[in-house]
Amino acid sequence: MRFLVDAEQRAFGASLDAMLTAADTPAVIRDWSRGDHVRGRAVWARVAEAGVFALAVPEAYEGMGLRPVELALAFVELGRHAVPGPLVETVAAAALLAGLDDQGPAKRWLPALASGESAATLTTGPYALDADMAGLRLTISPSLSGPAAATPTELRLAPPPGPPLPSLDPARRLFPADPHRGELLATDPKSLTSALLLARLTTAAQALGVGLALLDRTVSYVGQRTQFGTPIGSFQAVKHRLADAKVALEFARPLLLGAALTMAPEDVAAAKVTACEAAYTTARTALQLHGAIGYTAEYDLSLWLTKARALRTAWGGPDECRAAVLSGGRRC
Repeated sequence: MRFLVDAEQRAFGASLDAMLTAADTPAVIRDWSRGDHVRGRAVWARVAEAGVFALAVPEAYEGMGLRPVELALAFVELGRHAVPGPLVETVAAAALLAGLDDQGPAKRWLPALASGESAATLTTGPYALDADMAGLRLTISPSLSGPAAATPTELRLAPPPGPPLPSLDPARRLFPADPHRGELLATDPKSLTSALLLARLTTAAQALGVGLALLDRTVSYVGQRTQFGTPIGSFQAVKHRLADAKVALEFARPLLLGAALTMAPEDVAAAKVTACEAAYTTARTALQLHGAIGYTAEYDLSLWLTKARALRTAWGGPDECRAAVLSGGRRC
């Protein structure tokens, strides 16, 4: 097992970082929060041109085949720049459709997902993320028919959504989802487990990127803000808080890459809980060290703070992931 990324993978991440740095994502995020997707779709198209979505689509459908390590590296950069949209849901939907016995849905949607022409949202609960901009809306739910213990899972194509609901992270626009309405695409799909694992892995990668961005911004801030004529970053108490955040984030990185290599449920769960807790810890440190301005919605830091909080519970909260680790992957 190899935990170090190679030169080509590092170049891929660096190119994404450079492209997103030039995209002025804070302005994109604020537009997205208001339901204006014009600039966000432009960023989405550039991410697709870089090949990110094709990494979750088989070659038979104009993708590059499922490559979890490269996806994890890409999602770290997407999180670092807080790119809005149903990114995780799109790659999970691609993995789900690719594994269906009926190839009709895969032929119908996967080429558009790989190219970035379309986006997908996928939900296992009552809320669907960014369902207003997604061209493909999928819901997963237990069937209403049959004995409860043996009830198969249904994959459905959801109808257009209603108005959005309030959300902790304004850039993560939530819409009510009725899992029992819409066209039935499959019953008890075999690819559901692998799709949900991919969603959890890419959420962990996104959280790691969010944490790294929060740390970078906070280190820069404490180097500039002075108290008693001295940068506050020179104080031992401040250094210790930042060092703790750095250690937590760097501890999460090898777990993430290891999970991407094995895709074992317990490894992915460990990566998810470690990365999200590290990002959440870093968010709390960033908020404190920025003082009162950390709470201000107009200050860009808030865009990453709310995302760290929202990702912590997306696709498996801390308790659920810890249970999966302790069960050896039997509980996903």
